[in-house]
Amino acid sequence: MPISPRCFVVGHPVAHSRSPLIHGGWIAEHGLSGSYERIDVAPADLPAFMARLRSGELTGGNVTVPHKEAVMPLLDQIGEAARAIGAVNTLWCEGKRLCGDNTDAAGFLSHLDACVPGWDARTDTALVVGAGGAARAICYGLKARGLARIVLVNRNPARAQDLAAAFGAPLQARSWVELPALVGEAGLIVNTTSLGMHGQPPLALDLSALRPGTIVDDIVYVPLKTALLEEAQRRGGIPVDGLGMLLHQAVPGFARWFGVTPLVTPALRARLEADILGH
Repeated sequence: MPISPRCFVVGHPVAHSRSPLIHGGWIAEHGLSGSYERIDVAPADLPAFMARLRSGELTGGNVTVPHKEAVMPLLDQIGEAARAIGAVNTLWCEGKRLCGDNTDAAGFLSHLDACVPGWDARTDTALVVGAGGAARAICYGLKARGLARIVLVNRNPARAQDLAAAFGAPLQARSWVELPALVGEAGLIVNTTSLGMHGQPPLALDLSALRPGTIVDDIVYVPLKTALLEEAQRRGGIPVDGLGMLLHQAVPGFARWFGVTPLVTPALRARLEADILGH
């Protein structure tokens, strides 16, 4: 490892990534030497980029679209979470061995733990809307945490059925038309889709049956408070936004590269909020 860690987020495009704001803040907060930069790498150039990491020129970094799956065959060691989720978002080297894992599930759970301490002890049913990559990560985390029932609903029912089959019990796929009733059965509801994001249509989810105290978690963080979270709060639910997941999923990588475990502080969150509101 270089004396001064040189870290990165790699994607194509990558100019939108807020990872440098997070990691750069921690580098400054802890008075560390080192850097964290955006590196735009086209898909055809990914093997050559990974060779740079193996050579020791780079310390490690994050992976964003479109490389989260494509990077996996180039690795020597893949963590259990990444294998189950089918995507890698964190890279590092052990000697000359290229290693990768996925921290999205851990980030999701850490943020929930911080916002609603003890949520898992009082939640037996989770309702997960969506069946894409984010849903895979969140379902992996919820199953690992031991929830008794995880209900998946997706507009394309085959995708929900495939995900439920891949992870097995306690996951179960249900139909979209059952959503209004399922809302009343859940102690935790998670939107894993991009619906409700700036520039996207809203998530049409009827919360009429929402029980007071139900946690409603939206992984979308632009806007910071989506229409779904506003409606949940009006009905007595506990809203949890997506920004915290972004912050918490960054912690394990930073700790590995810099040898310091950073904290997700109100000041860090405020910096990210200001950046989001400024765009």
